[in-house]
Amino acid sequence: METQIFTNDVILAWLQYYSKNTTIDLEHVKIIDITKKNKNVIPTVEAHKTTLVFTNAGIDDIFYRLWNAGLGECEIWYNEGSDPSGEILHNQVKDMIDRGINASAGMLILNPNARNTTKIGLSNELLQRGSIRYVGSEIRSIILSKMGVAPQDDICVIGGESIAIEAALIASEGSVIAVEYSRADRTTLEDNVAHFDLHNIKIIDHVDEESMSDCPVPSIVFLVASASTDQELTYLIKKNPNIDVVIYTLDFKTAAALPDTLRNMGLMDIDTIQVSVSKLGSNNAFKTDPAPWIITARKR
Repeated sequence: METQIFTNDVILAWLQYYSKNTTIDLEHVKIIDITKKNKNVIPTVEAHKTTLVFTNAGIDDIFYRLWNAGLGECEIWYNEGSDPSGEILHNQVKDMIDRGINASAGMLILNPNARNTTKIGLSNELLQRGSIRYVGSEIRSIILSKMGVAPQDDICVIGGESIAIEAALIASEGSVIAVEYSRADRTTLEDNVAHFDLHNIKIIDHVDEESMSDCPVPSIVFLVASASTDQELTYLIKKNPNIDVVIYTLDFKTAAALPDTLRNMGLMDIDTIQVSVSKLGSNNAFKTDPAPWIITARKR
C-alpha cells in the first residue's frame, strides 16, 4: 500500500502554519494533494480564490504551467522547506516561472479572479485544433447538462473529444475514460489534455475487458452512435447495470431505432430530443448548425 505523505495531521499543521503567518481567510480554502493521481491543478486554481496545494519535490514546471494558463497574477505563499515552519515567502506566479518544487510541501495559491463556477460550454477556440471537428459549444452545454456530471463521477466518453475535456474539468475528483478509435483523433485529444493540464483522463483505443481492466467502473457513458454502439453498451451495462447513458447522433434512422435497442438492454427512462442552433451571420441571415438527436437512458 502506498504511503500517504500528507496525512490529516500534516494537512492540519500546514493550515495552522498559514493561519499564524498570514491574514488570509482560510474558511473557503480548497485543498488538493497532487502527490495522488488524477488531480488537476490549473482547473482547481481557476475555480477557487484560495487553494492549498500539496506537492512532491521534483516538479520543475508547475509555475510555468500556471503562468501559461493565464494565471500569472496569482500569488503564491510558501516556505523553503518540507515542514510547516520557518520564514514564509510570497511572490506572483509570473515571477516564479523559472522555479520548480524542491521539497514536498504545501503552498497557498491565491487567485483574486477565480470564477467560483464550473465552466460549461467551452468556446471551440479554446480547444486545440487538429483532426477533430468539434460540436458547437451550445450543443455541448446541453449534452453535459443531460449527463449531469458531478465532481466525483467516473465517466466513459466514446468518440466525444470536447465532451471528454469538459467532463474532466467538471469531474475534478473523478475520472474520464476517453475512447478514441482514430489515431489522429487520439493525438488531438492528447494535445488538449496537455493544453488544459488534465491528469484525470485516460485515453484508450477500444472498449473491452482488457483495455478497461485498470479503469474505474463508469457511472455515466456518453457515446457518439456508431456501428460498435451495441457492443460498447452491452459491455458497459454488464460492468455497471445502473450506468446512465447519453447518446449523440445526426442520423434520424439511428435515433429512431435506439429507444427499442436501449429497452432491450434493460434501460428505462428513455428520452429523445433534437437540438437545433441558429446563429446570425455577418449578412444578417441565420445559419443553422447540424441538428443532432440526443438520447438519454438509465436503469432504475
